[in-house]
Amino acid sequence: MDTNAVLDIGMQAIIIAGKLSAPILITALVVGFAISLLQSITQIQEVTLSFVPKAIAVCLALLISGHWMISEIVAFTNALFEKIPSLIGGG
Repeated sequence: MDTNAVLDIGMQAIIIAGKLSAPILITALVVGFAISLLQSITQIQEVTLSFVPKAIAVCLALLISGHWMISEIVAFTNALFEKIPSLIGGG
């Protein structure tokens, strides 16, 4: 196994991690920004007010995109298992 193969697998792993975390992070960012904007407009400074809607939104994002996330990581894992013979020099 040469360094190019290791770098390629590492790059693919970072890309898949970014793709899988994007729906959750973007959802939390948008909901957090909206709640923060609402808090600044109404002058309500309660910490739990931002946590509960964010947690609910992240749960909804997981429910909506969970199947896609699992299929992506399974496809990545299957591709890695298919590469094993070529990585150890078997062809």
